[in-house]
Amino acid sequence: MNRFADLMAFQRDTEALEQIAGRLGWDQETMMPEGAAAQRGDEVAAIEAVLHGRRTDPRIGDWLAGADAPDPAGRRAVELIGRTFHRNRAIPARLATEIARVTSLSQGIWAEARAKNDVALFLPVLAEVVGLIREKGEALAAAGFGGGDAYDALLEDYEPETSAAAIAAMFGRMRPRLVALREAVLGSGRSPVALTGHFPEAGQWRIARDLAGAFGYDWSRGRLDKSVHPFSSGSGNDARITTRVAEGEPFNCLYSTIHEVGHATYEQAVDQAYLLTPLGRGVSMGVHESQSRIYENQLGRSPAFTGWLYGRMRQEFGDFGLASAEEFIRAANRVHSGYIRTEADEVHYNLHIMMRFDLERRLMSGALPVADLEDAWNRRFADDFGIAVDRPSNGILQDVHWSAGLFGYFPTYALGNVYAGCLAKAMRAGIGDLDAALARGEAAPATRWLAERVQRHGALYRPAEVIERACGFAPDEAPLLDYLEAKFTALYGL
Repeated sequence: MNRFADLMAFQRDTEALEQIAGRLGWDQETMMPEGAAAQRGDEVAAIEAVLHGRRTDPRIGDWLAGADAPDPAGRRAVELIGRTFHRNRAIPARLATEIARVTSLSQGIWAEARAKNDVALFLPVLAEVVGLIREKGEALAAAGFGGGDAYDALLEDYEPETSAAAIAAMFGRMRPRLVALREAVLGSGRSPVALTGHFPEAGQWRIARDLAGAFGYDWSRGRLDKSVHPFSSGSGNDARITTRVAEGEPFNCLYSTIHEVGHATYEQAVDQAYLLTPLGRGVSMGVHESQSRIYENQLGRSPAFTGWLYGRMRQEFGDFGLASAEEFIRAANRVHSGYIRTEADEVHYNLHIMMRFDLERRLMSGALPVADLEDAWNRRFADDFGIAVDRPSNGILQDVHWSAGLFGYFPTYALGNVYAGCLAKAMRAGIGDLDAALARGEAAPATRWLAERVQRHGALYRPAEVIERACGFAPDEAPLLDYLEAKFTALYGL
């Protein structure tokens, strides 16, 4: 028991330092002065050097060898510490520190390049990031992670116990039904009116805060701020969210807020006994995305809840051009070939992910040089969506992920959609008259169901196990595709 206790005490301090490092990232994206970027890169590198030293401390190996955990939660914690220990020992300290430094700088350069629509400003640092992350993947693969495949080794950081081959096979099954549904919708002859007009920032902000509260966000342990790209940061008793505001595009702000609340409430709902342990966070990005996507789509874009949101927006903005709740519901669920992943409708969203998945695998393998990425993106987008990219901020520069070195992250969004489809099916079967509550703007029956069956467990169970325990069946893409076909058949009269 002494070795187990020593291991957990050491880990608790490591987890606390990781939270501090995360707060530096939050500050960088929300409040940091522009001139502090270079210094912040050095600060992030310094704390990463400390963290890497702790994560690879030889004492962890000794403690692991003799750790006698008293219960299943303790045994799972030991397992997760061991996995992290061996992964980090495979990565040279120099490489870990350099990745932290360069990605901190890269995110600032990306934001500037996006604002200026200047790809040439971003590509040199992106090439540096790609080289470093490729080196990381190769180091992990050489140590046996990812079955010896560098991309799969990176993917394990975000979704353990899956592979690029398994994801590609799932995408292969999903794509024909998604494309057929898209063609049926776009060929239906129905063109819902898009939401247009001027929606002042202050009003959007008030509704965003109302939505966060309606979906269970605990304001005593979180806050809402603005950033270039919406995100959630932190865990446990400090889980923060951001959104962005465009006065002509209120759905961007409102649905980004609901999405990030899904992430943050997952972290807030984890059993307090697990805080500052490896169990005290979401188990994988796929499961995390299942929470944000089910909040945003199956709940937030449901006809029942969207009808309530129409009334709330009328209170705030008066007559904004849509004559009825039915028109508003169709506008909130309008299917169109847009540029931006975070604004994509449910039919197109996974096609955005499939494109990024294919491109980043080629980047990591070296088959696609960074210098050719913009052209590859634009050609693939035109093929998949039928429209030409008009400017880089609507294309290669729209997402922050690659500037942050998050290769292997994108496919977890689609996994999250698949998991959300399973959870929504089970939740609908388990909650009577859910739509009546949603029509009153009350998401609590659904969020309580998710908190009990998914969120409170943190990382206690493996990703697929979490979903199977919650739903009563193994994860599968069919419930998601069935839901999409039923929903859009009704909305478009197919």
